[in-house]
Amino acid sequence: MNSASKRLVLLRHAQAEHGALRDVDRALSLDGRAHARIVGERLAASGLVPDLVLCSVAVRTRQTWQLAAAGMAERAEGAEVRYLDELYEADLSDVLDAIRDVPEPTPTVLVVGHEPVTSAVAHLLAAPGSQEAALHRVRTGISTAMAAVLSPNVAWPDIGRRSCVLTELISGRESG
Repeated sequence: MNSASKRLVLLRHAQAEHGALRDVDRALSLDGRAHARIVGERLAASGLVPDLVLCSVAVRTRQTWQLAAAGMAERAEGAEVRYLDELYEADLSDVLDAIRDVPEPTPTVLVVGHEPVTSAVAHLLAAPGSQEAALHRVRTGISTAMAAVLSPNVAWPDIGRRSCVLTELISGRESG
């Protein structure tokens, strides 16, 4: 598979409830649940149904993926899903290592994670030619239930600084 047909989607989890639970156990709010499903519908409408999902183990990221998958309907049924401890409280290198472990040829990879690392990874990977408004947004941080869509110019093991074109942001919210 040539790298031009690959897509990397970095999705920040949807809005979570605040409460007395441990952070890892926080669940999505009612709005967050709706936004997660909508972002799934919008990703599917853009042809961005994942072949592989790398998801943080936090309850809110798991729920975001499950609801996004429901929004994709049966199109998401074939996706392999990996829940990774290292994506919870991840830094840049943790996320990049997870992406670099993706086997070739995997066309579309979805990473469901947290801020500020989701936007930081998108910013690090964005090469010249990236969409300017999207690039500005990832510099300042992305909203809950928002996905950064990137087109890698290299094989998965070679992902690194400026190796992808940031093509768009897709939000599950009315205003991102």
